[in-house]
Amino acid sequence: MTREEAKDILTAMTKGDSLLRHARSVELVMEAYGKHLGEDAEEYAITGMLHDADYEAYPEEHPNRIVAMLREKGEEKIAHAISAHYTKWNVPYTNNLDKALLACDELTGFIIACCHVRPGGIVGMTPKSVKKKLKTKGFAAKVERDEIQAGVDHLGVDLTEHIQFIINVLDTNKEELKIG
Repeated sequence: MTREEAKDILTAMTKGDSLLRHARSVELVMEAYGKHLGEDAEEYAITGMLHDADYEAYPEEHPNRIVAMLREKGEEKIAHAISAHYTKWNVPYTNNLDKALLACDELTGFIIACCHVRPGGIVGMTPKSVKKKLKTKGFAAKVERDEIQAGVDHLGVDLTEHIQFIINVLDTNKEELKIG
């Protein structure tokens, strides 16, 4: 599957700006992780882009619709990663793609939420400030902190370094993402 084909799927199922921005931000972070891990960056990017593609149109069926569609197209690896991007679904993590999506999804959204309450957005953001906000239960309360920790644990990365990695990717793309 090409990124253009993936974008067509995303925009057919998702109309809301917020969810489209989330898809784009996770796409960029996942692409960077693919490169960082020496794996298929395009595959990582597509996985990030499509992980919540069915959420807006079919919230009660998420992620089953997008997973089924990807399996029909022969994209089993991407489909499996998307089916595993929430630990409570009890899908095994079999490779770095699965683990990276789990590690990047919630935390990327959380870091962007942090940007929205800072005068400079992403500019000058540090892992220390993100970690402080993680401890504030009332801030971005829907973000499941245990999912962030599970992602870091599965991927086998240090939380501080992982946060900095995501900040760096988001900072590089701050104009497009409107976060700085």
